[in-house]
Amino acid sequence: MDINIRKVSVFGIQYAVVDYTSAARLIIERAIRRERCSVSALAVHGLMEAYNQPDFKAQVNQLDLVVPDGQPIRWAMNWFHQCGLKDRVYGPELTIRVLEAGNNFGLSIFLFGSKQATLSLLAKNIQAKYPNIQIVGMQADRFRDATIEEDLADIHLINHLKPQLVLVGRGCPRQEKWVANHLLSISVPMMAVGAAFDFLAGTLDQAPSWMQNNGLEWLYRLYKEPGRLWKRYLFTNSQFMFLLIRALFFKQYR
Repeated sequence: MDINIRKVSVFGIQYAVVDYTSAARLIIERAIRRERCSVSALAVHGLMEAYNQPDFKAQVNQLDLVVPDGQPIRWAMNWFHQCGLKDRVYGPELTIRVLEAGNNFGLSIFLFGSKQATLSLLAKNIQAKYPNIQIVGMQADRFRDATIEEDLADIHLINHLKPQLVLVGRGCPRQEKWVANHLLSISVPMMAVGAAFDFLAGTLDQAPSWMQNNGLEWLYRLYKEPGRLWKRYLFTNSQFMFLLIRALFFKQYR
């Protein structure tokens, strides 16, 4: 699908130059018309995963709309390409903006990923805050690769229920891979939204605003989940900083 939005390269990933309003508007427009649209809110971790894995990089660049989830991504886009972005496009906040707008149209959605208990809380909170949103179905994550039979069953279920939007919360890079692998088999917009399911379900606390605004959300999440996240942030953040410094000195943005 041709999306007439400027895109710029940050270390080889084509990021869309969008804000919350323009990104949410585009997603809602496609959802109402039931047109394909693939979206990822990609922060530093996802960017470095793609930088280090050519196959994953190709999958991410197949997506229609990769938005700058983290403040460091926004800074890089502004420094390298003079994009003038005033804020990042954070996956959980973008999800809220889409649900708010979709509530006006009685948008129907399907929830894919996370634990069943989290999905139940998420659905309850969505229905309380956005009563016109129709949750037509959900599928908890199996936390492994689906078999061919399971994958076909998932595709059949989603297409049978005919949602206007599929929200995918499987964590990066699994959610982006899932969306990329279903570009032709699912004909409605799909959004890879990261930790949005946990945040909106209330099972995981978000960092204070001042930390989010200053690119320190990773530090808060590391404090909350050190055993799971320490390797991610040690290696990906360090590599990103190295690439960023090299780019600023040698103008190597790809």
